[in-house]
Amino acid sequence: MKRVRYWLGTGVLALMAAALTFVLTYHFVVAPTVDRAVDQAVEETKKIYEPYMNYNEVGEKVAEVGAYLDEFFVGEFEIEDMKDAVASAMVEATGDEWSYYISAEEMAAYYEGLTNSYVGIGVTVTVSEPDGGLKVTDVTRDAPAYRAGIQVNDIITEVEGESALELGLEASRDRIRGEEGTEVTITVKRGSEEFDVTMVRSSILTEVVTYEIIADYVGLITIANFDQRCAQQTISAIEQLRMLGAKSIIFDVRFNPGGMKTELCTLLDYLLPQGIIFQSRETDGTEEIIRSGKSYLDMPMAVLVNIDSYSAAEFFAAALQEYDAAVIVGEQTYGKGYYQRTYQLSDGSAIALSSGAYFTPNGVSLAGVGITPDIVIDLDDDTYANLYYGLLEPEDDQQLQEAIRAMQEQIDANIAE
Repeated sequence: MKRVRYWLGTGVLALMAAALTFVLTYHFVVAPTVDRAVDQAVEETKKIYEPYMNYNEVGEKVAEVGAYLDEFFVGEFEIEDMKDAVASAMVEATGDEWSYYISAEEMAAYYEGLTNSYVGIGVTVTVSEPDGGLKVTDVTRDAPAYRAGIQVNDIITEVEGESALELGLEASRDRIRGEEGTEVTITVKRGSEEFDVTMVRSSILTEVVTYEIIADYVGLITIANFDQRCAQQTISAIEQLRMLGAKSIIFDVRFNPGGMKTELCTLLDYLLPQGIIFQSRETDGTEEIIRSGKSYLDMPMAVLVNIDSYSAAEFFAAALQEYDAAVIVGEQTYGKGYYQRTYQLSDGSAIALSSGAYFTPNGVSLAGVGITPDIVIDLDDDTYANLYYGLLEPEDDQQLQEAIRAMQEQIDANIAE
């Protein structure tokens, strides 16, 4: 543990002073014939740093607290933890629930989320205390766990010799994941047997889209997020379902946290007729309007949403609703109307800041409002939890069944015409 007395405030002051000192030093050593140019450079530098001078007060406060900690605190602390805490607190103090700080250690997981990939063994698990470990609910095809013979309903009792229950879900996951090409050993219980399995971690693409024929002529597409590969996989799923005889499509974006604007707009361009599909406005007032082409998907559609449908998932449903292209079924969505840009910091950490607002094709902001479904169906807490954990059977899913009914009615109406 390394303790230092050079705190954030000193660093901020030093950084600003260094820039000004460079220009001022240059000013005093060059020939008088370039004084005017140097004076201009000084003024430009002042303009650059002037908006940030108020942060000196923040730095001074941090430096003062740091001095007391160094002098009087009886315990120990890690300076890196302190830096992360200060940076996180600064972003949190903006009061914006969508802006956040990402530590250097968290950046790998952050990028994994954006790319819908990770390094691990390819299992999905839930905590199962009665079974004494983590219950395997899914095994990714061709992943290390699949090749090692891990099966659904196996119980992972230990990870690298430590109890999975005591570690908990997140810590167990972090230990199973790691650097590509390295080994990890888990202990598996299957019935009365218990045995160790050693696997080599590899890069795994997570499943963004799943699809199936859920009822007569009705296809169901579940979209996990709108990050990389979402649009391509969703369009492929639509085409596959049509080949299987689907005459209508239900999109399930419940529990979908959103994702990338590019993925959203690519998919909307495929689904909707020519017109505006997305609008945004930057902090500086710059506006962007994205339009779709002439071709579109001409078939009955529905979208399932709930309170945990965020961001791109909400705007996906809103665009289809405003074009009268789909029936929206479920619960009021959360209402996220701002987008974030991620800025990398010098130590490998980053801050994601709300840097603009986005709007539906009709120019409506969903911030704090969300979408009101065409057919509102609220679920009780137990049913909601079962849906989240994948334990709800399709026939017991009232929202899904209502969407199926709406699609079959539209199919029948089209046949009658």
